[in-house]
Amino acid sequence: MAVIGSGLKLCASAFVVPTVASCIDLVVHCSRLTGGRRQVTEILSLGRRVENGIIESSTVFEHRGGTLEAQANSMPAAEKFARAEFDVAALLGAR
Repeated sequence: MAVIGSGLKLCASAFVVPTVASCIDLVVHCSRLTGGRRQVTEILSLGRRVENGIIESSTVFEHRGGTLEAQANSMPAAEKFARAEFDVAALLGAR
């Protein structure tokens, strides 16, 4: 019975993680500063691949030197944003 239970758990995870990942486009990481103010420290774009329960992601913006800077090596899935009428290249300054 334990084998069936753990088998179902693995099957559920193999279905749930990629399904949830496909529903999320961006993840915004915030930190709380010493005065209690919150600050965006990083914005990630989630990819479509999931390996061993880990969702592929890439950094779109990263907090450096007091500002949030666009990262040259990442481009969110433009087709997903285009369906919502957002031009990713224009938003990111066509890097």
